[in-house]
Amino acid sequence: MTTYTTHNAEETLKIGKDIGNGLEAGDTVCIHGDLGAGKTCLVQGIARGLGVSENEYVRSPTFTILHSHPGRLTLHHFDFYRLSGPGEIEDLGLDEFLQGDGVCAVEWPERLGPLSPEKRIEVRIIQVSDTRRDITINHLTTKKEG
Repeated sequence: MTTYTTHNAEETLKIGKDIGNGLEAGDTVCIHGDLGAGKTCLVQGIARGLGVSENEYVRSPTFTILHSHPGRLTLHHFDFYRLSGPGEIEDLGLDEFLQGDGVCAVEWPERLGPLSPEKRIEVRIIQVSDTRRDITINHLTTKKEG
């Protein structure tokens, strides 16, 4: 587990880019944080690390739930804020992306419940002040029950 402190969007973007540079096909990044904590900013950096074009606008898919961006690997950016939980995610067929060939970045991953991939990168962003974020990155491998 590693913790970083950022003081502006550029520093958060850099951490995201570093994460994106190291991602491989099938990786999932679960990003936790309150509204306005900087989750989408981090995903913008991940997109750059995956080689998504600078011309490609990466924004939160709050109302569409999913945006996909082509790059070295396709980035599937999810925002599950408006969903009630795993049943709704399965009903929409979104769980299939989690086993795909691209990379998934998931905002509000707690909605995944048992659909959370066994191998994933957990990122927690805590907004300490208007100009400070603490970002903790943890690579997890868990065993599914059953």
